[in-house]
Amino acid sequence: MTRGVLVTGGSRGIGAAIADAFRDKGDKVVALSSSDADLADPDAIERAVTSAVETLGGIDVLVNNAGLVELGSLHGLSYADWQSLWQRTFAVNVFGAANMSYLVARHMIDRGIRGRIVNVGSRGAFRGEPDMPAYGASKAALHSLGQSLAVSLAPHGIAVTSVAPGFVGTDRVAEMVTEDVRRQSPFGRVARPEEIAGAVIYLASAEAEWASGTVVDLNGASYLRT
Repeated sequence: MTRGVLVTGGSRGIGAAIADAFRDKGDKVVALSSSDADLADPDAIERAVTSAVETLGGIDVLVNNAGLVELGSLHGLSYADWQSLWQRTFAVNVFGAANMSYLVARHMIDRGIRGRIVNVGSRGAFRGEPDMPAYGASKAALHSLGQSLAVSLAPHGIAVTSVAPGFVGTDRVAEMVTEDVRRQSPFGRVARPEEIAGAVIYLASAEAEWASGTVVDLNGASYLRT
């Protein structure tokens, strides 16, 4: 059965790989980029969801992949810049994902769709990100949001999961992927975007309903949590 899939941050990197993977399965996909919708703007999100519903005929799967990544540590920023960085990061990574999830979930409930919501979080939510603490904290909040929604949406047949990648070989973080970063994993490399996409495809499948509420680590054994 062909499904309607909405992927945020879907124009490049992990998001593009996810969008392509769904298309390869025969699904219809709307891949939102930052130029399509400002995820810090609730009204822009509402317009984007309305447009996606019209284009797809309905949304069966939402992938909250868009994320703002900015370096900025406590030691390197003024107080004003620190506040601004945290506000920008949470506006997209948390509030944007929460608003997108609300609108799509309500759409699914109203239409009786047994849908899927998959969040792209981060290893940094558990390992810590001293050079970008706002990013790490925002991804921890995203994981928590997903688990809360998993409980509240299960009675409607909607499963919610998250993936927590480590470093992934994309253009956006190319300068950060040093040899030391590669050595964090015993495989001696970072992830390929297609590997993250493969996990998302499974979590969005009908067979993965019982995985609802989980956060799947995808970091090549670079960080093991208990």
